[in-house]
Amino acid sequence: MATLPLVLAALSVLAPTHALAWGGHGHRIIGVAAMEALPEEVPAFLRDPTAISQIGELSREPDRSKGAGKIHDSNRDSAHFVDIDDAGLVMGGPRFERPLAPTRADYEAQLQAAGTDSWKAGYLQYSIVDQYQQLTLDFAYWRVLVAAEARETDPGRRAWYAADRALREGLLKMTIGALSHYVADGAQPLHTTVHYNGWNADYPNPKGYTTARIHGLFEGEFTRANVDLAELKAAMSPLRLCDCAIEDRTVDYILAGFAEVEPFYVLEKAGGFAPADPRGVAFVLTRTSAGASELRDVIVEAWRDSADSQVGWRPVKVADVEAGRVDPFDALFSID
Repeated sequence: MATLPLVLAALSVLAPTHALAWGGHGHRIIGVAAMEALPEEVPAFLRDPTAISQIGELSREPDRSKGAGKIHDSNRDSAHFVDIDDAGLVMGGPRFERPLAPTRADYEAQLQAAGTDSWKAGYLQYSIVDQYQQLTLDFAYWRVLVAAEARETDPGRRAWYAADRALREGLLKMTIGALSHYVADGAQPLHTTVHYNGWNADYPNPKGYTTARIHGLFEGEFTRANVDLAELKAAMSPLRLCDCAIEDRTVDYILAGFAEVEPFYVLEKAGGFAPADPRGVAFVLTRTSAGASELRDVIVEAWRDSADSQVGWRPVKVADVEAGRVDPFDALFSID
């Protein structure tokens, strides 16, 4: 059986319990590939090369923010993974399946009933849904601001709409960057399993899978050496919209990544992650392209969902503003 390069194995001992998914290279190219594949219906400013490059960098931000401090990291580190065990349970607690528990508080109660918690077990599924819902709302605000700015005759109000729209465009890029990061995490099989850095010794291992700390090698060095943007884009699947709730889509997506955990270990045992081995290259290309495809798809879904949203205080419906039936200024500027 092939062994991992000794220097990388040694370095991985220094890594945190859950390493950074995909490394900077993987997260960047997943974000860029998804943005470059967006259809024309999505606002044009997001398809601008500068915005695409910025979102590629922002896709790395949830990892780059690590190390800010103990409270900061403790609150956020578990957002990047969910530890599903061999029985399909989250660390012996709730089964990972549709429907999700309605809130993280409900999920936390399920985990604590099984003697664990979301800090240990992770809550990646809620990270993805959270950022999707934020993106839908950001898009809804942008729609309303664009419509109001186009119709407004008062110069002061029109200037305010323009400034707020520019601010919202910056926020949209940040939200997409965060969504990109967590969607990409879900494509990395080792972010969906209790076997996240070598086969976990607390579980049976009759097939003799490696127990070495292999997480960093796969998502970092191997991915950087073997996947580039052009290859990733060519491997992406066609746009697929789901007639389902984002919670259900997210469960299905993470389970697709989880289904690749044992194939990953089979491949590692066979030496498939030796430098430039075509079997390993095909595997990592499949998983990174799955992340980019999913990200593109959910951005489009959030854009479409935003048309049926409402914004502001007191709320106004996007459709009413776009149709010219409602003046949204008080709701947006907050005359309260």
